[in-house]
Amino acid sequence: MKKRIPEFNAEDEERQFWATHDSTEFIDWRKAKRVLLPNLKPSVKTISLRLPESMLEELKLLANKRDVPYQSLVKVFLAERIEEELNTSKA
Repeated sequence: MKKRIPEFNAEDEERQFWATHDSTEFIDWRKAKRVLLPNLKPSVKTISLRLPESMLEELKLLANKRDVPYQSLVKVFLAERIEEELNTSKA
């Protein structure tokens, strides 16, 4: 029988608890079901990125051809490359 998860008074308290405890003592992950949360929006953080002007102009041209904002195209390119790197590092 699994241990009972304690009640927490604050998110920081819960965070500290899970940082020092193994969830398998409390949850049988074999019974877990995968769920989709289609309306969940990922947290975003604004960053500053310095690019050569020529690169920025080329990005804008590519984005214009695809009829998307260039910032969105940069996110797509980054996501694709990250996925590629993660997949090659697993091999």
